[in-house]
Amino acid sequence: MDEARTHQGTPPNRNGGDIESRTPHGFFSGRDHGGWIFLVLLLVATVAMFVMSRLPPDSPFHLPIWMMSLGGKYLSFALLALSVDLVWGYAGILSLGHGAFFALGGYAMGMHLMRQIGGRGVYGNSELPDFMVFLDWRELPWYWQGFDMFPFALSMVFLVPGLLAFGFGWFAFRSRVSGVYLSIITQALTYALMLAFFRNDMGFGGNNGLTDFKELLGFSLQSDAMRRALFVVSALALAVGYLICRFITTSRFGRVLVAIRDGESRVRFLGYRAEHYQLFVFVVSAMLAGVAGAVYVPQVGIINPGEFAPAGSIEIIIWVAVGGRGTLYGAVLGAILVNYAKTWFTGAMPEAWLYMLGTLFVATTLFLPRGLVGLVGLRRPFASREDNRRASTPAPSIQDRP
Repeated sequence: MDEARTHQGTPPNRNGGDIESRTPHGFFSGRDHGGWIFLVLLLVATVAMFVMSRLPPDSPFHLPIWMMSLGGKYLSFALLALSVDLVWGYAGILSLGHGAFFALGGYAMGMHLMRQIGGRGVYGNSELPDFMVFLDWRELPWYWQGFDMFPFALSMVFLVPGLLAFGFGWFAFRSRVSGVYLSIITQALTYALMLAFFRNDMGFGGNNGLTDFKELLGFSLQSDAMRRALFVVSALALAVGYLICRFITTSRFGRVLVAIRDGESRVRFLGYRAEHYQLFVFVVSAMLAGVAGAVYVPQVGIINPGEFAPAGSIEIIIWVAVGGRGTLYGAVLGAILVNYAKTWFTGAMPEAWLYMLGTLFVATTLFLPRGLVGLVGLRRPFASREDNRRASTPAPSIQDRP
């Protein structure tokens, strides 16, 4: 069936309703209160933290510079959660391997930072990173070529996760792998990458990964100005990522995604090539995750194979579930709150954190299926019941009137 002709109608959801009624807000229409509130809060928080970090240390409103790096790390996690919410919340693709795309973006940035060390390493070799000198490598591998140039490294931040997602998604979606099977093979993907990057002969630092970074674009990573700049870049990356996701989900393309999530077989029956929509959004999501990894690495100073761990990808799902799946800003809220709780618990009660994380996920699944942002809409179901009750009550006849 000609796809263009099928687009004249709007695909239905599983409840039989018009998908327009499920996604009524246009791209930053006046009714998109949550999106506007999110962007304004992000702008205010970024400006406030930047100004407070520049106040004198004896000021009661002074913000220590280490909190800027911590805030930047939270924002990079928020962008990662946003990428997962795009595919899980709107396309129904439960990916348990997005940590792989995050790590690949981080490694691309880490390779550039390693090349910037030059002769200031422990062994003083300006051509080879320290771990290669230690392992008796004779020359720089071919896949490290070009990473001394920032534009090339930045392009790899997008291309490497995007190409992996394209190759993986091409076979998975064309084979109509979905549901729990897709989740399992995404987790197998990130686990296989973790094992590969642990090997010293892969040329990525093995178990220790890449670390001891010195500078970025000629500026020291330890300077206060660079830490503030990285925080601002993290906020900008999150804002741009949100706008991209918002543009996709409020377009006709996004309405088809929601229809695929709610009834893929019915959408295929209408003539849509569901695998094309799934593949596109999966690649975009992987690129956003790669950018999150790239802004994360300079702020924490290390990238190692532990970032590929399947447990990390599962934790991202918990962030999105706690905040609110399918809302975008809910995923951001969940990522920031859960990671703040993780920072506090691992400092005060480290042995209790995993129990708290599991309890939080179970409680969210049982009592908050729409996440924290769903609390705002708690009144709506009750209002609907009241409206239904009134609608089902027959109007009094004229004989009943006094």
